Amino acid sequence: MIRLEGVTKTYRGRQVLGPIDLTIERGGVTALIGPNGAGKSTMLTIIGRLLQADVGQVEVGGLDVRTAPPKELAQTISILKQENHFMARLTVRQLVTFGRFPHSAGRLTPADERAIHAAIAFLNLAGMEDRFIDELSGGQRQRAFVAMVLAQDTDYVLLDEPLTGLDMRHAVAMMGQVRAAADALGKTVVLVIHDVNFAAAYADRIVAIANGRVVASGTPKEIITPEVLERVFETPVEVLEHAGRRVAVYYRE
Repeated sequence: MIRLEGVTKTYRGRQVLGPIDLTIERGGVTALIGPNGAGKSTMLTIIGRLLQADVGQVEVGGLDVRTAPPKELAQTISILKQENHFMARLTVRQLVTFGRFPHSAGRLTPADERAIHAAIAFLNLAGMEDRFIDELSGGQRQRAFVAMVLAQDTDYVLLDEPLTGLDMRHAVAMMGQVRAAADALGKTVVLVIHDVNFAAAYADRIVAIANGRVVASGTPKEIITPEVLERVFETPVEVLEHAGRRVAVYYRE
């Protein structure tokens, strides 16, 4: 499981996160929702040790994120940030190979090759592995980065806004693959997502964050309500029922 106790982060004298006390159970998909600047990406980055909390403790899979050896942590948690910039011109396969570095340190074994092949196949990139990343569409490129993360073969996968820049069709496909990573591969996936409808449709749990604090945490039916969403987004919200699920949210002026 992922456990945060008293986690806070301050920038230039302004507290942007916390205190956060939160437990995310192992397995399934957990979506972090909230307005821009709520602290979602900051919290995800702290969980992945790309940023250090000022105060508090974070544990992932029984590891203390602050003190765990880098290699052990990298074999437990993988994280995909929203901004990914590679200066070198890489093929899809070369990019995905980076995901094996915590295991191979650059010396690929047959097990590494199998993991790379499996990740490429899982993201439906088998026909593109020799193409350069800068030649791909936005949706294809995003799938390649997710394949890199999956090739790392960690129990915990953190995704920061994986739908950025994707149209509806590609966003649906991406969320289907995120869902499959949890169901078919047994990963614990935590993702930052802006679209409440996608969170409602694909996540097992939703954590609603506003002003650096957790407003509510629970199942989609518990979180996708006018009462919770209006507290989070500070705007009138209408929630519609469809096929027994709350998957449609309408914001009106």
